Formats: sequence, C-alpha cells, structure tokens
Amino acid sequence: MKTYFQRIGQSLMLPIATLPAAAILVGIGNYLPKAWILSRFLINGGDVVLNNLALLFAVGLAVGMSANKDGAAAIAGVVAYLVPTTMLTPTGAIGLANLLAVKTTAIKSAFSAITGNVLIGICAGLIAAALYNKFHEVKLPMALSFFSGKRLVPILAAFVMLIFTAVMYFVWPFFYDAIVLFATSISKLGFVGAGLYGFFNRLLIPTGLHHALNSVFWFNVAGINDIGNFWASKGIKGITGMYEAGFFPIMMFGLPAGAYAIYRNALPERKKETGSLMLAGAFASFFTGVTEPLEFSFMFVAWPLYVLHAVFMGLSLGFAALMHWTASFSFSGGLVDYLLSFRMPLANQPYMLIVQGIIMAGIYYFGFDLAIKKFDLKTPGREPLAEPAEDAPAVATADGDDKYMKQAKRIYAAIGGHDNISVINNCTTRLRLQLKDTGKVDQAAVKAAGVPGLNILDGHNIHIVIGTEVQFVAEALQQLDDGRVSATPQPELALAGAGGAESTGTTATVEQPSVATVAKTTILHAPATGELMPISDVADDTFAQKLLGDGFAVEPTNNEVVAPVSGEVTSIFPTKHALGLKTASGLEILLHMGINTVEMNGTPFDLHVATGDQIAAGSAIATVDLDAIKAAGKATTMMVVITNMDQVEHFEMNQTKTVAAGDIIGAAE
Repeated sequence: MKTYFQRIGQSLMLPIATLPAAAILVGIGNYLPKAWILSRFLINGGDVVLNNLALLFAVGLAVGMSANKDGAAAIAGVVAYLVPTTMLTPTGAIGLANLLAVKTTAIKSAFSAITGNVLIGICAGLIAAALYNKFHEVKLPMALSFFSGKRLVPILAAFVMLIFTAVMYFVWPFFYDAIVLFATSISKLGFVGAGLYGFFNRLLIPTGLHHALNSVFWFNVAGINDIGNFWASKGIKGITGMYEAGFFPIMMFGLPAGAYAIYRNALPERKKETGSLMLAGAFASFFTGVTEPLEFSFMFVAWPLYVLHAVFMGLSLGFAALMHWTASFSFSGGLVDYLLSFRMPLANQPYMLIVQGIIMAGIYYFGFDLAIKKFDLKTPGREPLAEPAEDAPAVATADGDDKYMKQAKRIYAAIGGHDNISVINNCTTRLRLQLKDTGKVDQAAVKAAGVPGLNILDGHNIHIVIGTEVQFVAEALQQLDDGRVSATPQPELALAGAGGAESTGTTATVEQPSVATVAKTTILHAPATGELMPISDVADDTFAQKLLGDGFAVEPTNNEVVAPVSGEVTSIFPTKHALGLKTASGLEILLHMGINTVEMNGTPFDLHVATGDQIAAGSAIATVDLDAIKAAGKATTMMVVITNMDQVEHFEMNQTKTVAAGDIIGAAE
C-alpha cells in the first residue's frame, strides 16, 4: 500500500510541474499596471492552468500509474474525469441534479465543489490507470476486434465512471461535509495548524507520502486550496498562503546555513569534497526550493539532525502564519517563486520573510553545529574516506555517453541490472525504483556513482537522490533496462591466434596480429563459478609469469564455462581445451580450460560454440567434465589471459573471492 501511494506522489509530479508556467504568467501579469490589457491577458492565461489542475491530475495519474505510460491511458483519464464532473454539476441541461429535479440548496452547494475538485481528478486518474493495466491487452471476438486492447480502455472508463457518478450522487454530500469539517478544524488551529503541517511535511519526505499531506492544504481537496486561491487572488490577505509562506525562510536561508554548518564540521581532508556537495545543494535550495539533495545527504546518516530540521520547519511555518506574513509558490519555496509571488494581491508583507529567513539561518547554523558536535553526528565529511569496495563492479562507458548515461550505467550495475529491476520512476529529485530484492544493491557502488544519498525503504523499494537533473538519469536508466543502450560494451572479446600454450617447461610463442589500440573499457566476467585469483597465482609458470599476458583465473566448482567477454570466437584449438576470442574494440582473449589438459585430446570438453560465432559475455561456451580432469591428475583452473597487453593502458580486477559464472570481476582499457 505504501508503494502504491508513493507511485501516486511521483505520478503527480508531472502535472505539478506545469504550475511554474501559471506562476510566471500570473506573476508577470500582476507586476504590470492593472490598466494594461496585457496584464489581464497574462493573468487569465495562468488561470487556465490553475483552473484545470484537477484534469491535469487525472491525466498525470492515468499515465503515471499505467503499466507502460501509454497515451490510451491518458485519454481514458480525460473521459473518466469528464463524466462525473459534467454529470454532477448542478447547472446545465445534462446535470444529474437537474435530471432528477433536485432543488435542495445544500446538495447543490456540495455538487458545486465537484467542478475542478482535485480529489475527483485523482480518483478518475487512478480508475483509468487500473482499467488500462487490466484490459489493454484484451482481445474481443472478431466482430468487435476493432475495439480490442487499448481502444477498449476509454470505453470501459466511460461505463465505470457512470457507476462512479451514480454512487457519488448519494455519497458525495456526506463526504463533502466531512471534508469541510476536517478543513475547518485545521483552519481553527491557525498558526499552530500551520506549524504542525510544516513538521509532518518534512517527516514524510523520506517515504514520499508528503504529497498526500500537501494536497490537503495546497489544493482543493478539503476546500483550503491555498496555492490555487493565492494565485487566483480569491482568498483573504494575511491568511491565504499561510501554508506556504514559512517554506521560503527555510529553503532560501535556513537549509543553506545548515549546509554551511555541515561543511564547517567536516574533516580537513574531506572539506573540499563536502564543500562541493553542500554548495550544490544549497544553491538548489535557495534558487529553486529543491531541498532533497541537501536533506538526503544527512537524513539517514544523522537522523536526529533531520528531526531537528523538521522541528525548525514547523516553527517557521507556524511563526509566519502567526505574523500573517504570506507568500506562495507554484513549484517550491525558492527565490524564483518568491519573486513571482512578491507583488501578488494576497502577498502580505512578504519582505518580512527575508528577515525571518536571516534569523532562521542563524538558528539552523548554530543548531546544526551544536547537534553535530554534541552528539558526534556523522554528517557528510565526518567519516573517514571509505576504501573502494573490493567487489565493486567495473562499469564500461562508451565514448558517446553523456554524464547522465555514465551515472546511469554505474547505478544500473550497482542495483543489479535488468534481472533485479521491476519499475523505474522518478520524482523531482529522486529515482524511485522498485526492485525484486533491494538486498542485492551495492550501496557503496551507488554512492560512488556520485549521488548525494539513497534510502532503502523495504525489500523492494529504494529511493536514490540525484538532484534536479534526475529526469535525464531516469531516462538513461530506462534505456539501459529496455536494451536500447547496452549496459556493457558490445561484442568486446577476443583473442587472436593464441595458440594453446601448455605448461611444458618451455615458453610458448603466441603470434599477435597488429590491432588498433583498445578504445574503450572492456568488462571482464568470471568464466566459471568458483574461487577467483590473479593469473600470477595459478600453478603454471607460463601463465603465472604472465608470459602470454596478464589476466585472471577461477578454480571452478561446477562444470559450466561461460564467455568472459562479448565478441567473436576467432579460434578453437583441436583439443578443445582453449579458445581465442576478440572484442569489437580489438582486445584479444585466451580462455584456457585446465592446466596440461591438451594431453586429454578434448575428451573432457563439450563445446557450445564454433569459430566465427558472435557471443555475449556470460553466455555458455562449454560443459567441462571436472571429475575426468581431476582423475587424470590435471588441474581444472579456468584461465583468462589478455594476449595483446601492449594495447591495454589499464587492467584491474577484484581481489580474491568466490564468484558465480558471469559475474563482473574487472576491466581492461
């Protein structure tokens, strides 16, 4: 259930992202003299977005919650929204109240709140998405086949929403009264209610459920509609905007000051690193109001500090509401929205929020500084530099990869790749991923990808903080998962005439054809399940002394052998004990199965490939009878040797450990 609500929150991010357009239009319109036609023109243009927010929510949820975010779900969302909002409108020829000749003023008043109601939009979007997920692949009989699949979804949405409308006709008046009662009780708490809202708003950030809380106060779910009313200039000066005003002092001043305290408390050797992280987060918070990069940097490593932050947020909202200093935002409480809302008619002494912000900056700095020192909180920069994980996978990037794809590839490898990914989503600053098993996530490798923080919610859900450019990383991650971009360099293997040197006490000569310099990283995979070791540890002087080249070996525990790289099979020795592989980038690989197994004339080896085959890393190459090799007094060691090391600038591999066939164990570039 928690996952479902989190997906709702992230699906709402797209329609909410349209609000800055409304803010810009309305804000500029209010800066211009009211007598100008252009002023009214711009304000009306902004109101178009604000007045149709419920419809945008319906479409956003229908698309975001559907299985593959198809346009048919969006159309179904529009249909699902229009049916009840049109049928339940108390005015108009087709309104249900008119059809039934209802004259009760109270009921008509309740139905007046249907139009533009965000809650109806949310319900419509969720129903449309559920219908799409269940019926978009349904095949009808031949006579009705035109209406099969995706075309069926909007039709079903119309019928289902007619039933929804009939139920709402009887339920809505009572439900409406309850919402009004809830909203009224919150309103009666005044500045205390605003303070409580600010406190819980921050506490719910880690779960993503803060969006549900925000919708009650910011939009027309419970009749408060703080954002909509403020920008439409329909509220009460000094009251409307009370649930947003207190955010500005925190996001523009408080959090950046807290970031400075974190920087000041960093270890000397980590100040440069910490300063870069804090500066980027502070700028995002001040300018745009995006706080997640800062908050997630200490949310889990120093959770008492985050609770203190939530308390400060509650104090800020409560105090601003107490003083009736009001301003509003369309996106978040940063400088951009502050300037846009400054001259709105309902903005009340917004300049005092700057004064409050300066005071909050002092509270944050000294509060954070005291808490960090007193409780020895391990905020960023206060832990010793972590040693690279011994088993951290090497990640290959291509020459054409931009910074988003490079980061996505690192994250993709660290979270387990396609086999461990169920759903890829994102909100404003975070990747919101559903995995088959979050226990498989290499957290150190994720952090090494340059992310401010991550949060493993449960066995299937993880949030990874990226920042305001998260959309581009999410798109790159989706391309990797869909197979549109390779997560590892394509056919990258090879070996060239590597002959098949056996340890016979003489040095084998291997002919190495001229090859262009290896241009990109080649990921190396374990050829078998067993104990990984450097080539220098094998029981064969020819290989151990690296006379054929550098590499690695695995002492196998089962009979299956897989390709250590992707590429072409260039040669197979007559005795089947060794193969030559060549990658697309020109790297030449010798896969040698066993030591002195040339003497067994191929009897233990059942090969699954032929010369000229293109194979992928991790694909089956051979089945080897290990017992037969051992019975003959031979070693079963599987050796992988790079035979054109003169073309390799850098080679690295993981330290000795147990590996599974196909595991990433190193890289050559």
